[in-house]
Amino acid sequence: MSTKKYKYTKDNVYLTEVQRDFYEENGYIVFRNLVDFNLLDECTNRFLEYCDGKVNTGYYVKVIKDMSLKNTDAKGEFLINKIQDFNYDDILFKYISYKPLVDIVQSIIGPNVTAAHSMLINKPPNSEKNTSRHPLHQDLHCFPFRPAELIVASWTAMEKVDEKNGCLFVMPGSHKGTLLEHEYPPNVTNPGYRGVLGLEHIPTVNLVMEKGDTVFFHPLLFHGSGPNLTKGFRKALSVHYGANNCNFINVTPKMDKVALYHAKTKGFPEVTFNLYWKAKSRIVRGEPGNFQNLRSQL
Repeated sequence: MSTKKYKYTKDNVYLTEVQRDFYEENGYIVFRNLVDFNLLDECTNRFLEYCDGKVNTGYYVKVIKDMSLKNTDAKGEFLINKIQDFNYDDILFKYISYKPLVDIVQSIIGPNVTAAHSMLINKPPNSEKNTSRHPLHQDLHCFPFRPAELIVASWTAMEKVDEKNGCLFVMPGSHKGTLLEHEYPPNVTNPGYRGVLGLEHIPTVNLVMEKGDTVFFHPLLFHGSGPNLTKGFRKALSVHYGANNCNFINVTPKMDKVALYHAKTKGFPEVTFNLYWKAKSRIVRGEPGNFQNLRSQL
């Protein structure tokens, strides 16, 4: 056990001291070849089943089309940009609960782990540049739970990702700051992609990754991704994990409106924003906590 004082990680059980130091300083860390290829291929096949309408989406899963391709002849994998909130899909939960991945999460946020938000993101070819790119942003902007130090994202490349097909880029050390206001940047046409303006002059680092490579990052870290300029796809799996006893807070009306719209489309007209987040989350490890307490808002 390290004798150093750490703010952004919890222990050395699954991280070396060098790895903890890197995450503490930079707000992210990449693990090469972490996720088994067979698991990723299984997840890809599940995604294709969603794309082809072969899977019932249930209460929570959202299948999202690429905005710029909706009125074209694109179908299936060539049209779908994302499936979201698949915590209760038994196939995709294999990634969420994958032990080598959750072990690292545990050393960052502690032994009680809940999957709060999940996405399989696909950048199809022929998407417009300003739809495909995701501007610089902080994920904490979207979450009604705190503290930030008890939240971490995993992001796994399902195929090679680089500058050509829209890899992630990060601003190292930016997790040490505060949550900034998010707006729609100029020329970004995706309504789900808000960003932080005025930071274009600050250098970023591109995360070129091979299949199975995984980056973990803090929810205040400024990050984004470029457009897919190739004729292939760019797929990645991403999950945001929170400690089971995170505290829920009130959020801005803008955030509340978007999430409640999705809740209503799934048959929950009276649900509150926080209850919706609790209901779609899923415990992964440890003792139940605030995420699992639904009674307080019923």
